[in-house]
Amino acid sequence: MRNAAAETVEFNEQKNGAAPQRSSEIRHDWTTDEVLEILRAPLIDLLYRAQGLHRRYHEDNTVQLASLLSIKTGACPEDCKYCPQSAHYAKETGLERETLLDVDTVLEKAQTAKAAGATRFCMGAAWREVRDGAAFDQVLDMVRGVRGMGLEACVTLGMLTQNQAERLAEAGLTAYNHNLDTSPEFYGEIISTRTYEDRLDTLACVRSAGITICSGGIIGMGESETDRARMLEILASLDPHPESVPINALVPVPGTPLAERPPVEAMEMVRMVATARILMPKTRVRLSAGRRRFGKEAQLLCFMAGANSIFYGDKLLTTANNDTEEDLALIAEAGLQVLDAPADH
Repeated sequence: MRNAAAETVEFNEQKNGAAPQRSSEIRHDWTTDEVLEILRAPLIDLLYRAQGLHRRYHEDNTVQLASLLSIKTGACPEDCKYCPQSAHYAKETGLERETLLDVDTVLEKAQTAKAAGATRFCMGAAWREVRDGAAFDQVLDMVRGVRGMGLEACVTLGMLTQNQAERLAEAGLTAYNHNLDTSPEFYGEIISTRTYEDRLDTLACVRSAGITICSGGIIGMGESETDRARMLEILASLDPHPESVPINALVPVPGTPLAERPPVEAMEMVRMVATARILMPKTRVRLSAGRRRFGKEAQLLCFMAGANSIFYGDKLLTTANNDTEEDLALIAEAGLQVLDAPADH
């Protein structure tokens, strides 16, 4: 395995004008032991290595603002133990089922997000899987509308078939979010209504349709450090790597089975971000759910570790998120730039 010293030499060579050796850094054959060694490295060394790779592949110092909207809330038949939208816990959480939002309402929300600086608009429906019919046709119209206003469009709709993925691609979808959540070994402790292979099959359909992949996971659900390493290992084994990897810290929601889980320590999130950056140098690593409870300094360390996107807005599906003005102030304080919309839209 390439160690931190090797990365340091290459980083210094680049600073001195030597051409960086990029090809050997894009790997799809990481082992669990290698990932654990990175995840457990001395924090300063870990940050230095991650920062070197981040600068090498993301020289523009930009942060993408992504806005997330629940377009259909509640009554999901899945039993994900972290999720208040599961029908299995509706009595305990008190979350009421809502119907699919109409297209005009969603596009109004997208326009508001764009005006606030977002360049990616993500739409989530609490479905186990996509079903052909009027509801899916509405989602396709939403995608076309979001793309028409110059935003990247991302959806998370559960499992889908190859034909459905191709229809989304034809509508102009930029990215499909389908998180692995955790390791295959721990997965059964969190979800029983679909398999790990189901998730991987969905990602394969997305990739085959030419849509970019957004897939990450959640820490703080009771998993081991090895489980965290395994999740990142599997994401990094995908060829090509996911274009987007959101790293989430569990937000314990009253009424869900994980409601009493202790909060994730900030440095655990920093380590996950840095390790994701090292394993997947070109990927946009998204600092996602759970960051609201981290202080400013911890979030700045996540940017230093390689995070270059945040979910932006006061709500993430059904849970609270950071204040938008505070986010913009934090980005400015770090000397980073908000990513502009693509020039071709």
